[in-house]
Amino acid sequence: MQGILDKLNNEQLFCVKQTQGAVLVLAGAGSGKTRVLTHRIAYLINNLGISPYNIIAITFTNKAAEEMKDRLISMLGDISGMWVCTIHSMCNRILRQFADRIGYTKAFSIYDEEDKKRVLKDIIKSNADNDEKTDSLIKEVKAAISGAKNKNLTYENCLNSGYFGYNTQLYCNIYAEYERRLKKCNALDFDDLILKAYQLLKSDSE
Repeated sequence: MQGILDKLNNEQLFCVKQTQGAVLVLAGAGSGKTRVLTHRIAYLINNLGISPYNIIAITFTNKAAEEMKDRLISMLGDISGMWVCTIHSMCNRILRQFADRIGYTKAFSIYDEEDKKRVLKDIIKSNADNDEKTDSLIKEVKAAISGAKNKNLTYENCLNSGYFGYNTQLYCNIYAEYERRLKKCNALDFDDLILKAYQLLKSDSE
């Protein structure tokens, strides 16, 4: 392990060995942020005896997650107990184990953007006079619902707060029906992965 630490510069070494509390690393592309993260994990396991089971490494893309896994395997060997993944993968993994606690089965479907558009189109078509208006409304409502979910706002929250502005009543009606249909199909959309995992962690102490 000392040989691995020797490959780090002083700033990287400080971050790797600073294991009490949070550490924020601000650095440009190609400056060694992934090296710091992977070496810090290796240091926690090899030098401090932390179990891989108690470590999670989150990144934004699948490619970055795979690169991090490869580096950790080269340093540590077996990392099967550790979670190294994107935030959406992490949330999906949590929900696959505990979705029944928030009213879904663990075999829920994940709707992609086309699935989402299809459901919204079916809901919206009776609220628009022509196809052009329907397409425009789908795009607007899809973005609005995504924005609301990313702020942890249910359609009730949006209705009570007037979140959607002058479109609040219409958008909330569509949002409510959209959620009803997803729930009926035991389905989540991409935004739900984070939202539902957050709600689960917030409401369930275990």
